[in-house]
Amino acid sequence: MNQVKIIGESLNNIPWQVKPKDHYGPVWRHTENPVINRNPVRGISRIFNSAVAPYNGKFVGIFRAETINGRPHLHLGWSNDALNWEIEEKAIEFIDKKGKPYQPRYGYDPRLVKVEDTFYIIWCTDFHGAALGLAETKDFKSFVRLENPFLPFNRNGVLFPRKIKGNFVMLSRPSDSGHTPFGDVFLSESPDLKYWGNHRHVMSKGGKGWWQALKIGGGPAPIETTEGWLMFYHGVTRTCNGYVYSMGAALLDIDEPSRVKYRCENFILTPEEWYEEKGFVDNVIFPCATLQDGDTGRIVIYYGAADTYVGVAYTTVEEIVNYIIENHESVGEDRDLGRI
Repeated sequence: MNQVKIIGESLNNIPWQVKPKDHYGPVWRHTENPVINRNPVRGISRIFNSAVAPYNGKFVGIFRAETINGRPHLHLGWSNDALNWEIEEKAIEFIDKKGKPYQPRYGYDPRLVKVEDTFYIIWCTDFHGAALGLAETKDFKSFVRLENPFLPFNRNGVLFPRKIKGNFVMLSRPSDSGHTPFGDVFLSESPDLKYWGNHRHVMSKGGKGWWQALKIGGGPAPIETTEGWLMFYHGVTRTCNGYVYSMGAALLDIDEPSRVKYRCENFILTPEEWYEEKGFVDNVIFPCATLQDGDTGRIVIYYGAADTYVGVAYTTVEEIVNYIIENHESVGEDRDLGRI
């Protein structure tokens, strides 16, 4: 096996459970899942597809909260152990750069990524159709909403955790006004989070298996490793009973992340437990965040389950990266620079 390491800070207070001896596969579930159940806070019926990050020795979360009128908003939460969460009843209040209120009509599927000294929230919002919202904070007290980075229709915006060649880099999945039939992941760059360009194709849906035949989308912020950027993502297939969302993994080139070095042909997690198979939307595993320890290589994955719950899973960087390499398939033009 390759000796693989995370390029990142020590984070020795993240949750962890040892892999069960009889478990097959590179990712295993937290035994007390789900970590967030239905009706977790007054006025909120469900929390799922949410993002977490370390902050000042504790953990902070940006949560997709489905209110009791059915409309999703973003709520702030805090935890000492990244498993038990205190979630604020009131939605986050965004302002623009002049300090005036700048609230989205709704917000869902957030990602939370620290780049240098600033945390960025990327979510799906309404901009005459599904589009990406973007905001920044340094203290989780003031949230400054920036201009929407892209035109509609777009989902699954994910920033890389550091600039590459001096630019911010974001993954996204352009779509149309339907349920995202385009289905491929793209990459865009910006010097200032205002003007975006150098658009590149990254990954195609499809492959030999069916689990990602309909569409794919970026998940947590890519993790920098000695083998490249470790990318967890979701893949979707259509069955006679609806969609099924599973989790996949790939490695992107460290300097040209629009090039896919290795891509696992197998899903690494698919709906099997009751909280993944049954809920508001059945059969969904939707990864949105990770916590990782640079010293031990441990990785904690947070995922939405059945559009109803929050689940946690574990892996190590060495195990998941080697599994990707050993089960690699090249799909379409994944290995190209993506600038046709």
